[in-house]
Amino acid sequence: MTRLTFDISMSLDGYIAGPNPTLEEPLGEGGELLHEWGLATATWRETHGRPGGERNIDDEVMAEVFARSGATIMGRRMFSGGEGPWEDDPNADAWWGDEPPFRHPVFVLTHHAREPVAKEGGTTFTFVTDGIESAAEQARAAAGDKDVGIGGGASVAQQYLRAGLLDEVQLHVVPLLLGGGARLLDNLGGAKLDLEQVRVIEAPGVAHLTYRRPS
Repeated sequence: MTRLTFDISMSLDGYIAGPNPTLEEPLGEGGELLHEWGLATATWRETHGRPGGERNIDDEVMAEVFARSGATIMGRRMFSGGEGPWEDDPNADAWWGDEPPFRHPVFVLTHHAREPVAKEGGTTFTFVTDGIESAAEQARAAAGDKDVGIGGGASVAQQYLRAGLLDEVQLHVVPLLLGGGARLLDNLGGAKLDLEQVRVIEAPGVAHLTYRRPS
């Protein structure tokens, strides 16, 4: 069965993005530091058309994430950093250029309707205006026998956590204190997280923690 999974880097004080995000710094002040472990891996660099990178335990974790994903759900902010009508969005074509790294269907949660956008390399962005359950249903159908990865931002993750729809959460905890920004575990409204820890992988500069819904 196709699972809904959420995979994110997080600071020790619980933030997945820093304060004051802009188009130039979409992850906010200091937020890019959360992802240095992943950006250094050979797998991340290959998927983004870049040479080099490290082959280590972090790379194995990254390769696992890419290999199992058959579709992605993300929020409008992760897609473009904007809000409101698309014609007013200065980054309406998103961050990734003509060949995004996903190479599978991507479903973007938004309040503003838009026709699907097909890119090179197998990525098609479909814009979903009728909620997280609809996005999950469409993404599951598109993913085939692979998983659906839930992307950011924090609001999207919180909606799926509150609804109890996530089958797996993988946190990459970085020994960094951001002191402000977007916290992953805010705004849950007393939701019961029915997850159990199933794996801990230690690596220099990051700990990879995996939680799953009990079977």
